[in-house]
Amino acid sequence: TGLTAAQRVVTVQEGPLYRVRGSHVTLWCKVSGYQGPAEQNFQWSIYLPWAPEREVQIVSTVDPSFPYAIYAQRVRGRGIFVERLQGDAVLLHITELQERDAGQYECHTPNTDQGYLGSYSAKTNLSVIPNTLSASMAPQALTLMEEDVVELTCEVSKSTAQHTHLSVGWYLLQGAAEHPAEEILTLSKDFILKPGPSYEQRFLEGDVQLNKVGNTTYKLIIRGVKPSDQGQLYCEAAEWIEDPDKTWKDISRKQTERTSLAVVSQGRDLSVDIAGAEHRSLSEGDTLQLNCMVGASKSSSRHFQVVWLLDEMEVARIDPRGVLTWEGEHEERAKLRQLQAFKPSNTVYVLTIFEVGLKDKGTYRCSVSEMKAPGDLHSIQTNASSGIQVNVKPMESHMRLSVSTSTPRVTAGDPLVLRCQVQGATGPVSLRWWHLPPQRPGRRALVAAMEQDGSLSLGSAYRDGGTRGSLRLEKESAGAFTLVIPSTLGEEDGGQYRCEVTEWFRGRNRTGKGEAAVTVSSMGLGLHATLRSRIPTVSYGQSFELFCQVNANYTLEEVPASVRWLFQPSRPTGPLQELVQVFPSGTVVWGTAQPHFQRKAQLEKAGTSFRLHIHSTLPANEGTYQCEVQVWRRKTLPLGQPAASTSSNAVEIKVVLPERKLQVATEDSSVEIAGGNAAIECRIVFAQNNSQFAVTWYFLPPLADATPLQIVRANYNSILEYGSEFSSPAQKSRFLSQRVSSNVFQLQILSANPGDQGRYYCGVEEWLWLVDGWHRLGEGASGRTTLKFTLPERELQMEKTNHSISAREGEEVTLPCRLQGALLPGTQLSATWFQVQSSGRDSALLALRRDGTVGYPQQSRAARLYLRRPSAGDFSLTLSSVQRGDAGAYYCQLQRWQQQGEGKDWALRASARSGYSRLTTAPPESTVLSRICSSPPLLNFILYLPLV
Repeated sequence: TGLTAAQRVVTVQEGPLYRVRGSHVTLWCKVSGYQGPAEQNFQWSIYLPWAPEREVQIVSTVDPSFPYAIYAQRVRGRGIFVERLQGDAVLLHITELQERDAGQYECHTPNTDQGYLGSYSAKTNLSVIPNTLSASMAPQALTLMEEDVVELTCEVSKSTAQHTHLSVGWYLLQGAAEHPAEEILTLSKDFILKPGPSYEQRFLEGDVQLNKVGNTTYKLIIRGVKPSDQGQLYCEAAEWIEDPDKTWKDISRKQTERTSLAVVSQGRDLSVDIAGAEHRSLSEGDTLQLNCMVGASKSSSRHFQVVWLLDEMEVARIDPRGVLTWEGEHEERAKLRQLQAFKPSNTVYVLTIFEVGLKDKGTYRCSVSEMKAPGDLHSIQTNASSGIQVNVKPMESHMRLSVSTSTPRVTAGDPLVLRCQVQGATGPVSLRWWHLPPQRPGRRALVAAMEQDGSLSLGSAYRDGGTRGSLRLEKESAGAFTLVIPSTLGEEDGGQYRCEVTEWFRGRNRTGKGEAAVTVSSMGLGLHATLRSRIPTVSYGQSFELFCQVNANYTLEEVPASVRWLFQPSRPTGPLQELVQVFPSGTVVWGTAQPHFQRKAQLEKAGTSFRLHIHSTLPANEGTYQCEVQVWRRKTLPLGQPAASTSSNAVEIKVVLPERKLQVATEDSSVEIAGGNAAIECRIVFAQNNSQFAVTWYFLPPLADATPLQIVRANYNSILEYGSEFSSPAQKSRFLSQRVSSNVFQLQILSANPGDQGRYYCGVEEWLWLVDGWHRLGEGASGRTTLKFTLPERELQMEKTNHSISAREGEEVTLPCRLQGALLPGTQLSATWFQVQSSGRDSALLALRRDGTVGYPQQSRAARLYLRRPSAGDFSLTLSSVQRGDAGAYYCQLQRWQQQGEGKDWALRASARSGYSRLTTAPPESTVLSRICSSPPLLNFILYLPLV
């Protein structure tokens, strides 16, 4: 007929996508052409850049145990979740993107078709980039006359490596904080100016403008300001990137601090108005903010006293100096941070009541008096005041509860199903289930709880899934909650179960309760299992057996029984994992957590004993084993819930790996050089055949008790990982690890300098491939190799005086370094400045090479470091804009170079180090004077540093 069945197609958001660190990210995925139910399930995984072949499971719509440990906590805390858009389409949410979230994401849909036809997964790439967007505006409190001009400046910048666009907009916020801000004027990402609805006509007339001044400055100009312009103004910048599907996405937004603008109408010398009280009718728990705006000409040179009154009773007073005085009970509420009053400017006075109550309703009035001087109690004018009526409605709750159970009478081992229906709640609710056992009147035990955000927790007696099974507390629909206890223990699980629901609304809460009764009958069956092994320690490749012996006070052969074998690796990643389960029917179901066991295990049953035989033991078989036995009351089908179950003791099996034979040469040695490159050797004397080695090189600074610093590690796959002290590009290019023969490794130090002097050694790990993966057999360390510099000529003559220098933060300071005597003809000098570090390996800040070029090993300080060089022998370092973290000891190292001959290389001939300069810093407001102290006898200079 030419017809074919539909093929399943999974589609995911096209990549690569670039999103900033810390942002909320979504990825969509949908499936089409499928068979089966309309609601399809989705599973999200990631392939990380450093392990592109390894799947790391993130989240699933069907399997709560799907996430790997690295993502499990974020999934439980709703930091990562899946939103279902419809039956065959979902959104993956990452609420706070982290650097480690970069990689290739895969969306997979489990098969529901009759066969396999089409695609079942799709992939997309997500890159995490820094958030470089910056927006700033100096906050102000402005009071202008009507028809004045206001100009506000916003600084916006970004340094994103990808191609992005910026949009910059200005907004006006009036009234309570929850009111949406009004758009004034925006420069869109497409470089188009778009005014807000209220400012469109004034924009067309040229009275509202947004100008870009320079690369990063945006200026808003409003000519002829009106009272409607008053409020809180701020600037918002957004960074946009074009995704592969040609849509633009805002990847970052930043708001500036706000500027308060008050506009005084012309024609009145002193006027008062209350602004920001649009919500005159509030509910309990709302926030009330009242702004008293004083209109007066030349207001900055006048003195006002403001009194806030409620129903003509004084609440607070702010005198011309800004001193705040609370009246009566309001002082105690202010201490509890329930009230706040302050003066942002000479014409703006703010009263805020957080979480208003019924006692806060009434008429609020702001009374303004003008004083001749701040301390003069006689007012010049007291005719200005403004009032407003505020109503507060009590919070009402119409919440109703009904509690029921579909399992009022059960037998031990059967499940309990309890339902709690909530109606009439106006806010989010939290729920708790309590058990009220009849054996202990007046006592209650928490069973499970669900918070407002949906997070779940279990009571201490219900956390062990092996006792009553894995409890489920689910929200089936709006207001419908179901609690399922999979397996009751006995009569002690009977009694009353109470559902307690708390409704949360505007900082207040209401609680309702309801109960349902349950009766549990006990079977009284005694069941016990013992696990043992004849050989608890086995060698690699051998076999071992585990025996699960079951005892009961009845004939076990007469009732259906199942055995479940559990395993936990020697390095546990969670609870015991299921290896295999044998059901009463003889059906064998293998667990998915340890699939390699299926090829190596044999199962047998003899009477009341179950046997697990593992042959050709691997290291992965090492760990703790346990058996779990379940029995049913009768053999009739369906079996239903087991009548009794028991778990055996745990037995630990250890697997002994092949003998460790690694030997590393431990003789100490030394290497002396005058310059150029240096090589440190690490020799392996003996090891297993077919072994691979991971070699880590360490550096011991000259300090006697210095901590070894990791230089570089080359693992058994020759992948390099540098230590933090050697991770800069300059260090990576000089320190290289090489394998020169089957048993000899070398650390190459290129362009070695006196700062590299010290002791070096290697740490060697022996790795061997054993069927299921790489295993470390042992490790060893080499002897120490001392690197020394020997220079054929006498040292340079430098000023060795130690200095103590003090500076305030923000100032400029110069650290001395001077050559004594003239420079020999035909020679050149290089200089390096260091800061002393507690680790013993000093940090290089600036390097002046012999050819006159300058390098900055620490780019973070590069813009603040200068070599002024007033003379050929002066290498003093100038540090500008001193910061608190700059405090410490500094010194410089000079080196003299001489060319071997015309056209030949330059050779290092002499080296010398200056004295130490200790820099101490003080805050900008400190009165400590910066001084430089020089004391040749060093009697007044204390510096605990090694001198080379």
